[in-house]
Amino acid sequence: MANTHNAACQSCRFFDDHKLNGGHAAGNEGLCRYNPPVSQPEPKSPGLWPVVGASDWCGHFTAEMSAAE
Repeated sequence: MANTHNAACQSCRFFDDHKLNGGHAAGNEGLCRYNPPVSQPEPKSPGLWPVVGASDWCGHFTAEMSAAE
């Protein structure tokens, strides 16, 4: 089983570091693409992807690529 150092968001296939601030990563942050965007309080506001730190980790980590890719 991977430890939390090996399972950091920056190593996860669902970590997207290219979409913040008009196409540029902000520091060591990125977007988690595992779950759908989070709804906002206003009905016309767009959903937002969760922002995570590159060294963060969670139980959904996967470095493996699927056959669909």
